[in-house]
Amino acid sequence: MTHSPGNGGLEGRLSRRRFGQLAALGLAAGAGSVALTAPAAAVGADARHYYHRARRLAGSDPVLLALVRALTPDIDFPRPSVPEPLKLFDNLAFLSAGWVSAMAVLTDDGIVLIDALTSPAEAESILVPGLRALGADPETIKYVVVTHGHADHFGGAQFLADRYGARVLMTPADWDLVARTRPDNAPVRDLEIADGQRLSLGGTTIQLHRTPGHTPGTVSLILPVRAGRERHTAMLWGGTNPPTELAELRTYLASIRSFRKRTRQENVDVELSNHPNDYGLQRAEQLRDQPDGVNPFVLGRPRTQRYLAVMDLMLRGRIADAQAAQTPGGALP
Repeated sequence: MTHSPGNGGLEGRLSRRRFGQLAALGLAAGAGSVALTAPAAAVGADARHYYHRARRLAGSDPVLLALVRALTPDIDFPRPSVPEPLKLFDNLAFLSAGWVSAMAVLTDDGIVLIDALTSPAEAESILVPGLRALGADPETIKYVVVTHGHADHFGGAQFLADRYGARVLMTPADWDLVARTRPDNAPVRDLEIADGQRLSLGGTTIQLHRTPGHTPGTVSLILPVRAGRERHTAMLWGGTNPPTELAELRTYLASIRSFRKRTRQENVDVELSNHPNDYGLQRAEQLRDQPDGVNPFVLGRPRTQRYLAVMDLMLRGRIADAQAAQTPGGALP
C-alpha cells in the first residue's frame, strides 16, 4: 500500500469516543464496510471453500476475524484517526498514524525502529514526539528496519538518518524496488538485510526473516518483549495485502508457511502488525484503559498459530481465485 493517509500530524489523535464509533462500524479493525467474503460472482467454488474454512477457524475471535476481513478480495481499507503513542510492552512502543504504524524496540543501548511511517513530516510530528511522550529519546535511534519498500513504511527513514544518524535496513530486493519506483523520496541505500539475519542492540536480538509476496523483499520479524517479570516472543508480519499475480501469490503462501515454522520453533505468543488489519487499534485502547489487566497482544502460542493458519487458508483462496480467472475450472494444486 503506497497511497497517502487521510490524516496526519498530532491534530488527528483518536479519541476513545471516536474509536468506539469506528469499532462499532468495524472500521478500526480493518474491516472497512465490506462483508467477510467477496461478491459471489467474483469468487470460485474452490476459493469459497478456503474462505469458509478460514472463517470457521477464526470463530468469534476478533483478531482472527479482522485478519479474514483484511485478506478478503477487494477490501476497502479504513483510515482511522491517529491514536496516542503507547507502550505495548516495557520495551516496545507503538507509534501510529492510524492507518499505518511503527514500533520502537527500546534497549539499554538505543532504539530499533520498525518502519518509519509515510513521510519526514510524520516522522517529525508523530515518531519523535511520540517517543518523547513515552520517556524514550529519539536521539538514540540506532536502526530503522524497513519491513518493505512501500512509501508508507520508509517515508520517514531518511529524516531519521539525517537527524539522528540512524542506519536504515532493507532487503536488497526492496532497496532495488524503492530505487525503481520511488526515487524521489527513497532513503539513501544503506544496510542490507539477509534472510534470517539477527540484529542485536543492548542485549536484545531481533530476527529478520525474508517473507516475499507483498513485495519481492518483505521482511517479517521475531523479537523478545517483556512486561514486568513476564517474557514473551512477538512476531510482526511485514506486509499483509496480497499481490494479484498467481506466481506472487504462491510466493506469498510459501512465505507464510516458512515463517509459521519459525514462529513455532521460537514459541511465538504475541502478534503485531504495521496496519490496522488485526484488531490492533482496539487492542491498544484496551491496554490503555486497563494497563494492569491481561495484555491483549499476548495471544498465546496456539492462537498465534491459528492466526497464521487463517492467513494460509485465505491465501489459498486468493490463489484459487487467481487460477479460476486464468483458467475457468482451475483448481489449486
